[in-house]
Amino acid sequence: MRVLVTGGAGFLGSHLAQRLVDAGHHVVCLDDLSSGRRENIEHLAASGRFTFLECDVVGPLPECGAFDRVCHLASPVAACVERPIATLRTGAEGTRRLLDLAAECGAVFLMASTSEVYGDPDVHPQVETYAGSVSPVGPRSSYNEAKRFAEALTVAYARRRGLSVRIARIFNTYGPMMRPDDGRVVSTFITRALEGRPLPVFGTGEQTRSFCYVSDTVEGLMRLAESDWDRPVNLGSADEVRILDLARQVIELTGSASEIAFAPLPEDDPVRRRPDIRLARRVLEWQPTVSRPEGLRRTIAYYRQAPPD
Repeated sequence: MRVLVTGGAGFLGSHLAQRLVDAGHHVVCLDDLSSGRRENIEHLAASGRFTFLECDVVGPLPECGAFDRVCHLASPVAACVERPIATLRTGAEGTRRLLDLAAECGAVFLMASTSEVYGDPDVHPQVETYAGSVSPVGPRSSYNEAKRFAEALTVAYARRRGLSVRIARIFNTYGPMMRPDDGRVVSTFITRALEGRPLPVFGTGEQTRSFCYVSDTVEGLMRLAESDWDRPVNLGSADEVRILDLARQVIELTGSASEIAFAPLPEDDPVRRRPDIRLARRVLEWQPTVSRPEGLRRTIAYYRQAPPD
């Protein structure tokens, strides 16, 4: 197949592109490199089945032929606070352009949404039928609302134009090729621990998250794209951990002398977040297979050998 991957030079996008190329598909990657990195994808060119186009999906898309699948992963994540308008435009205008392209090609459209559509949830664990408790004016609201709008637009194209769509609500993915400065808690903890610097834990650290290793998330995306399920599906780990315990685990696994530095809790920081993945187990026969200790070991090994960013 010919597959378009937007945000394909980013952390998750580059892993998905690698998996698709390995499966024998031809991948066209669109990325404006605002957060993605060329070094994540340069090696894929040798396959003869990979094309990179530097492009912002908000603007007119380049002519790049027809596709069997369009995988929309482009979205500022760490930069959403500094670039709220760009984040909202990517979710709105960028998603519309890609939906139009998929409709013209008759392609399956895969939308990478996020657990942040649930906001600070009142329901735990979060099930796909839960509508969420989201502030439209919080510091990260541009990201939350961009994804919520993108989901609504995707479903509208399915209903009104008959487009074949897939929506993945992704929970806290981590692993090799995360930028050290991307704001994710795992990359922050590991890079600071390896440097012997304090690990910042907000509030008391009692808030919880669930972390899914990147190969498991990619497997879930692949299975979802190949399925006929057209409603949102949670992709994440049911392994819930306190942030304070995660910090201690990273210190232990790195053998670091780092200490924990407590800081004020950010506004709108969710207290608990863990996916209900019963739907993914049933319709995709999917669940994570890489344990948190093993995933952290692999990620730590990557940062030990990775060149400075």
